[in-house]
Amino acid sequence: MGHVGVAVSGSAAAGTAQELNVSLRKVQGEPGSRDLSFVLDLAFTASAGFTVLFGASGSGKTTILDCIAGLRQADSGCILVGETALFDSQRSIDVATRQRHVGYLFQTLALFPHMSVRQNILYGLADIDSAERERRLNEIAASFGIDGLLNRRPSEVSGGERQRTALARALVTRPKVLLLDEPMSALDQVTKRRILDDLRKWNELRGVPILYVTHERREVYALADTVLVLEAGRLIAEGTPHDVLERPQYESVAQLAGVENIFDCTVITHQLEEGTMSCRIGNSGPTLEVPFTRLADGQPVRVGVRAGDILLASSPPRDISARNVIAGTVTSICQRDVTVVAEIDCGASFVVHLTPAACRSLDLRHGKQVWLVIKTYSCRVLQ
Repeated sequence: MGHVGVAVSGSAAAGTAQELNVSLRKVQGEPGSRDLSFVLDLAFTASAGFTVLFGASGSGKTTILDCIAGLRQADSGCILVGETALFDSQRSIDVATRQRHVGYLFQTLALFPHMSVRQNILYGLADIDSAERERRLNEIAASFGIDGLLNRRPSEVSGGERQRTALARALVTRPKVLLLDEPMSALDQVTKRRILDDLRKWNELRGVPILYVTHERREVYALADTVLVLEAGRLIAEGTPHDVLERPQYESVAQLAGVENIFDCTVITHQLEEGTMSCRIGNSGPTLEVPFTRLADGQPVRVGVRAGDILLASSPPRDISARNVIAGTVTSICQRDVTVVAEIDCGASFVVHLTPAACRSLDLRHGKQVWLVIKTYSCRVLQ
């Protein structure tokens, strides 16, 4: 079952959107062993649409999917789809994997190489009459553009077509929940986008909660209705991609969100009426004005600044609203795709992103003096 990537028995009614409610605690590791146990302990609700599980390797993303699918059992908690319990430790409910109506697509896809595309898709429909099986096959194959490939084997189609086949196999059973564990990591961006667009269209009619695991920020922004950020088995941030990744409160979230500059600072003074405070980077670095927090003077704090939120000037700027203007020297310049990455030494090393045109207009070069311009609210005080 776990190797096939789809769980079936019966079907979910089309168009009946239901929420997925998950509350789990699971300890991994042998009691008394010298290895530290991993503890998964969290609760969340996933509505119809894409809920992205985002976090570093080992944060618990796949364990959550496995518990929902019934491939692993939690120590305590409950899993509900609508009002139906798939697992409830207090009521001793643990529905068999094949009876959960959960579609699960793995990174490896796990297509049967000796079967045709048709046979792979129909694998989970053995208990349904032949006419209904054919109707579902034709419907899902047309939805994902593989109706002309049904007699070919997986080795005879492209990577994107294998992906579509695996997705069709998971969806032909009409699952109530769809779990996707980084299934498209090997595909190019264009192919991936087209497949996901087809999946969105399919789900507009079905209203199924989709849990999608990824390590890529680009996929979070492109896909997620809601993003759940995990760290060491716990949920540390939840909301829209913009709310969670553009305004991170935790350092681990800032790192996942790609905040390039994170500094050890010390609180120097507070400007309570202005809603700001001043922090020194390191022991003798520059001072940053940042949003106010209830930290006492002298306390340590971590401050993050996105490389793309920093402006550069080739002469001292005057009469501007930004409160942080810091002189520095260019120590390195390199171009990555359409972005120029510059490192500036200001007594602390800042990474700055700018366009090639901006780089040329500023005549940036190694050793040139520049001024960093940073708004107060571009500085993020991190927990």
